[in-house]
Amino acid sequence: MGGPEERLVPAAGFDLRTVRVRGLDRDAVWKNVALPALIPLALRSALRIVDEFRPDVVLGMGGYVMAPAVAAARMRRIPYVLHEKDVRPGLATRYFAAGAATVCTTLPGTESRLRDVRVVLTGVPLRDGFTPRTPGVPPRRLLVTGGSQGARKLNLAVWSALDRLCARFEEVVHVAGQQGAEGIAEHARDGYTAVAFADDMPKLMGRADLIVSRAGVGTIAEAAAVGLPMVLIPGTFGGGHQEENAAAMVAAGAAVSIADDDLTGDSLVKAIEGLDSDRLRAMAKASAAAGRRDAAQRVLAVLREVARR
Repeated sequence: MGGPEERLVPAAGFDLRTVRVRGLDRDAVWKNVALPALIPLALRSALRIVDEFRPDVVLGMGGYVMAPAVAAARMRRIPYVLHEKDVRPGLATRYFAAGAATVCTTLPGTESRLRDVRVVLTGVPLRDGFTPRTPGVPPRRLLVTGGSQGARKLNLAVWSALDRLCARFEEVVHVAGQQGAEGIAEHARDGYTAVAFADDMPKLMGRADLIVSRAGVGTIAEAAAVGLPMVLIPGTFGGGHQEENAAAMVAAGAAVSIADDDLTGDSLVKAIEGLDSDRLRAMAKASAAAGRRDAAQRVLAVLREVARR
């Protein structure tokens, strides 16, 4: 309740029905005391929606929010398809995968974690505007982003190395997140643009030649759709799932990675300076090869196939 979908889905012309649910908190176990009462209510609401709508197929996009609808589909013997964003499948995906008609995945490597399940590599659906391009070599424009929540350690590393970064690049654009908002004005200078939040990432990535970011799958997918070489600093939260996302892109040749514990201004500059022209061109090519700009169409094709069975 209260998420952006409550605004975006009706604005796109679709009906929206919501179910009150929350996930399992593995860091603060005491917060889970209400789950035994909440889960049956969520399932009852989902069953009512499924019975009224009578879908041909149900799509679960990962995470605990999909659990009531997918569970209702399974109880009503309606085929369902799952979409997993991270290399390491989440708890909900692992629980429901056995009964899924298909599991759509975003990055290579997930298929090895899901045994006896039909897996299709589709990529993750993206908004419009991520257009493939050939990044400049040597890179002139650097984009830094810590994801939707920002990343304090990444912000500090960038600010400590800002003189060297601005000397190396014509332009440094830094999406610092809300937690970095207070430091933006303090570090203002020519060649450096910082914002707490950016709602036009296609434009920012369309201008960048190199991206430094956390290893959230959304940012990775967007950068690959453009064909940007990546310097990834995976977060250690959430059981380390970002570390496996970063490892997949490193293995594909599209990225280099810096461990969060090793991240400093010096290590960030060293990683960037270690990327010569040949390496950057190879990374850009590998990034573009990993991009799935037609991911939404691929997922739709899977849904149509399952619905026709």
